[in-house]
Amino acid sequence: MSNPNGPYPGRQIFLGRTRQGNPCFAYLVTGRSPQSRERRATKTDHGIIMGPIGQEPYDWLRHYTAVMTDDNTGLAVVTNGIQTEAVFEMYRLLYHTDAVPDSEFLTGIMTGAQYEPDSLHTPRIAGVVTFLPGETEPVYIMSIITDNPPANTWIITPEKATLTGVSTYNGNIENPLAFDVSKNLPVITNEYDTNAEIAEYIYGISVATSQDDDIRVCAISGVLSDNKKTWELSMINRHGNQ
Repeated sequence: MSNPNGPYPGRQIFLGRTRQGNPCFAYLVTGRSPQSRERRATKTDHGIIMGPIGQEPYDWLRHYTAVMTDDNTGLAVVTNGIQTEAVFEMYRLLYHTDAVPDSEFLTGIMTGAQYEPDSLHTPRIAGVVTFLPGETEPVYIMSIITDNPPANTWIITPEKATLTGVSTYNGNIENPLAFDVSKNLPVITNEYDTNAEIAEYIYGISVATSQDDDIRVCAISGVLSDNKKTWELSMINRHGNQ
C-alpha cells in the first residue's frame, strides 16, 4: 500500500480505530526542502512538539506543538501549527462544561487561524478525538483551512481497523496544490493495535524522494488505552528519537 494522498502529502493527519477498536491517530510530516527536513518530533509532558535540530533557528511555521493530550478526559488534538493549543483548550472547556463537542467550534478556530502565509498558501489541518462526560464512544472531528475560507470540517465515524486522513497537499511533489476539499476523505485499512505499529505503518507507506533524498521527516501515532483516558504515543524520526 502507498500513501492515499500520493507521494507528497505535506503534513497529514489520520484519525481512526485499531484492529481491536481502540481510538487512534497518526501524524505524518514530509518536506521537500533540506530546511523542512531538519526537524524532530519530541515528547513533552502533555504531547509532542516539532522542533529544530542542531543549530537550526526557531521558525514558527516549521516548529510547533503537534500533539496535545489530556489523561483526565481522553482528549487528543493533533494539528500542523499554531492552532493546536487553541483547539485543545476549546474542547477541554467543552468537556468540563458538559457541552456537545460540535464541529462548529473547530471550524471557527481553523477559519480564524487561516492558511499559512507562505508561497504555497499551505493549508492548516487539525484532528480532534474527544468525549462527552460519561460517554465511552468518542467524537472524531477533522478540519482543513485552505485559501478559500471558511474551513471545511467533518465529524467522522471510523470503523474498526480503519484510518481516515486529511493532508495539506494533493500529493504532487513538483507542483503541490492544496488538498481537494470537494473529494471524500481517504480511508485506509489499519490492521494494527499498538501505537508503535501504527507509526511504522504510516511511515512505511509514505516512502518518496525529492532530489534523491527521502522526504519523510517523522511519523507520530497515538492509541487510547482501554481506560478511555490515557494516550500511548510513539514516534519515528528520520534524525532519530531523543
